[in-house]
Amino acid sequence: MTDVAVPVAEKPLRSPAPASGLLSVLRQRYLLRLLVQREISARYQGSFLGLLWSYINPLTQFFIYWFVIGFLFQMHKDVPHYPIHLFAALIIVHFFTETFVAGTRSIMRNKALVVKMAMPREMFPVATMLVSLYHVGPQMVILVVVCVLSGWTPDPVGMLCLALALLIIAAIGLSGALLFSAANVFFRDFGNIVNVLTNFVRFGVPMMYPYVIVHDRFGRFADLYLLNPLADAVVLFQRAFWVGTVPDADRVRIEQHYGGPMMPDHLITHGVLALLGCLVILAFSQWVFTRLENKIPERL
Repeated sequence: MTDVAVPVAEKPLRSPAPASGLLSVLRQRYLLRLLVQREISARYQGSFLGLLWSYINPLTQFFIYWFVIGFLFQMHKDVPHYPIHLFAALIIVHFFTETFVAGTRSIMRNKALVVKMAMPREMFPVATMLVSLYHVGPQMVILVVVCVLSGWTPDPVGMLCLALALLIIAAIGLSGALLFSAANVFFRDFGNIVNVLTNFVRFGVPMMYPYVIVHDRFGRFADLYLLNPLADAVVLFQRAFWVGTVPDADRVRIEQHYGGPMMPDHLITHGVLALLGCLVILAFSQWVFTRLENKIPERL
């Protein structure tokens, strides 16, 4: 009696489902590093000035705002070392807007990799955030040099404020990038919505005006202004650098003129609460991204 071969049902081969979640991104740090290097190289490929563009763009915005607000509106008379005040805020704002805008388009821009490779799709928004953070470095070098020439010395509280400010922007920027990058796959309008939203950022933070004016106009309701984590991050960053360049006499003059503190009371507490709030938003954005990511390859 001969053995009869029993046919085995053949199943189509499928690529393994990519691991998801921000923790999966951290486990694949080598791949993340390659992606960040690829993003940086692609941005400056064929460029004559290369990395200098990361200086030129924020410096151009700085001179425009300084001339219009500082010179034409004479803001520099009321705010000592106004260029430092402005540039410190501009670094934080630019970090957020670059993360948010580039992160929203990150999946569409890398759709070939998203479809073909089994990798956490959160990798692309995270990479854009790290690229934006990379560009913060050269801007901070300029700021530190100017601050040192203006009499600034680092202090422990200021360095804590610096760390809080960067963590807040990294968390809220990545939250927006995760949420809108997934939504942008289904509706391209979200890319344009992000551009509209970023137009309001510069006026919703104490960049062109100091925080003491907010306190002067709104009084005890100024704490509501600090519910905006971007405003908290900007004030923290200014505390780290700009406040150290302001002479005590000018500080007293400003506070007496406006009848309020130059910096918010309990600034560190506001910063910690803002960071916790941003982490909650980041967890929500991750949850929404996870719910949508299985449909992303179909739409691409």
